[in-house]
Amino acid sequence: QVQLVESGGGLVQAGGSLRLSCAASGRTLGIETMGWFRQAPGKEREFVAAIGWSADNTYYADSVKGRFTISRDNAKNRMYLQMNSLKPEDTAVYYCAASPYYGSSDVSQYGYWGQGTQVTVSS
Repeated sequence: QVQLVESGGGLVQAGGSLRLSCAASGRTLGIETMGWFRQAPGKEREFVAAIGWSADNTYYADSVKGRFTISRDNAKNRMYLQMNSLKPEDTAVYYCAASPYYGSSDVSQYGYWGQGTQVTVSS
């Protein structure tokens, strides 16, 4: 089992920044990819960004490229999402997730999820 806990969400004005953090614990040995997803009210959960757990490969949704940066610290078993130039359409609950698949952006390939953290961007 892998436990994931997100933190760092909040309310920010458009154009502002937030940094999300995800702490992983438990049996992390089988993780290949860690990802961030988000879900806005009335919408499906969507891929935001992903990073290899033991490699430096990163993946981003087109909607966040150039604004968001994903990173990890294996020594601390933590993953981060630096979000800059935030827009009202970035408002959602952001989830941290872990996958045994390499380079996945498919929500169905992530078996472990955090509880989510709310990000609200005001206009």
